[in-house]
Amino acid sequence: MRLPRRLSHGEEATLVEHLDELRSRLITSLIALVLCAVVAFVFQHRILHWLSGPLPADRKKITTFGVAEPFLITFKVSLWIGLGAALPIILWQLWGFLAPAVEERTQRVVAMFVGFATGLLVAGVAFGYYIVLPKALTFLTHYNDKTFNVLIRASDYYNFVLLVLVGIGIVFELPIFVLALVRLGVLTSHKLRHTRRMGYFIVAIVAVLLPGIDPVTTTLEAIPLFLLYEGSIWLSVLMERYWEKRATLSFDAP
Repeated sequence: MRLPRRLSHGEEATLVEHLDELRSRLITSLIALVLCAVVAFVFQHRILHWLSGPLPADRKKITTFGVAEPFLITFKVSLWIGLGAALPIILWQLWGFLAPAVEERTQRVVAMFVGFATGLLVAGVAFGYYIVLPKALTFLTHYNDKTFNVLIRASDYYNFVLLVLVGIGIVFELPIFVLALVRLGVLTSHKLRHTRRMGYFIVAIVAVLLPGIDPVTTTLEAIPLFLLYEGSIWLSVLMERYWEKRATLSFDAP
């Protein structure tokens, strides 16, 4: 199968050609997902061991309660890891289909923001894995352990870990979301600076809604959100000045 060709900005194509390109990009994305999931399934032991890493040393034993549960859990984890690994390819195929409708200068700006968003996503996953999960799991698995016989079920554990990592990775995109609203004119840096209390209140609600209802997890998730929100305000100030300067230069140019 040939890879779909990316059209240039302003290049005309028929409806059939657009549909053929869309089909090719969907097939490419599906193949990437399947291949990444297969590779994840091949390295299942390393992946499961990595996901079990944040558990306390005395809680490393994970329990299953069904005949098919070990296989189903492994398949599910491999599928999610495969999706995460294939996501850049899928997004690239989506962008390749939509990019011809965007000016080349705007495409470069989008590419810059995509790089920034990728860095934030990686930082969020790393923060969740190395900071949030070890503290949260230590607290949760030792809470009232004198009263309860603590057994960690595999399905519940891996669901919790994946949800925490995905949730923190997504909320670390807060600066991108704020900048997008500022660029669209929905918000301004002036409004953000003068409504900090409301913004902090919304951030606190988001932290409570994230996976993990215990106070340790919620607190560890809220701290970087407050810092990211504050950083988003000052980043909006800088970007507004840059956009105003560029608009002035474009207006003055003959």
